[in-house]
Amino acid sequence: MNLSGALETGFEGLTLYPGWIDPAAQRALVAALEPALAVAPPYRPLMPRTRKPWSIHQTNLGSLGWLSGEQGYFYGERHPVNDAPWPALPPALLDIWSDLAGYEAPPECCLVNIYQGEKARMGLHQDRDEMALDAPVLSISLGDTCIFRVGGFARSDRTKSFRLASGDVMVLGDPSRLRFHGVDRIIPGSSQLLETGGRINLTLRRVSEPAGSR
Repeated sequence: MNLSGALETGFEGLTLYPGWIDPAAQRALVAALEPALAVAPPYRPLMPRTRKPWSIHQTNLGSLGWLSGEQGYFYGERHPVNDAPWPALPPALLDIWSDLAGYEAPPECCLVNIYQGEKARMGLHQDRDEMALDAPVLSISLGDTCIFRVGGFARSDRTKSFRLASGDVMVLGDPSRLRFHGVDRIIPGSSQLLETGGRINLTLRRVSEPAGSR
């Protein structure tokens, strides 16, 4: 791991650790994901209102998974297609959380977003479906570089873009925890990490408030 420190983003609480995961650790993490993705195969979620499929594939790891359904966005304990429990979080992800989150409890969810092709993107959104909104969200990039955009606390606020490369870790914590953010596009061929190309984004989340936190 690269312990050289964080890159200044201009937003308090939004911290970027470029190259935090070195190439060997990236390869090991991809290998650790393979059996988990076999248990919880990536699928294309549908938008709650329009039922239009997303441009990315998605799955989850951990005791809870983030889901999109007719009732909106929510967390659930089972895969929506095969009804299997989500696979456990690999120890390497728990180590990254322990190193960077600065939070008293471990993550309960790792949302896995898989970007393939030039049309894969993620619109501006807030991560606000968790009860533990005092916990940060850790975003881990593997594979092709993406153009990541972050704004304010309203969708119409001005935005700023960053390039997130393979091995980078971004932390969205207070007071930037609820900033709008999204992925405009990926840059094909910018990494050789993934055999099929594209980008894997892992976001670690604490969903429930720790016992005794109130």
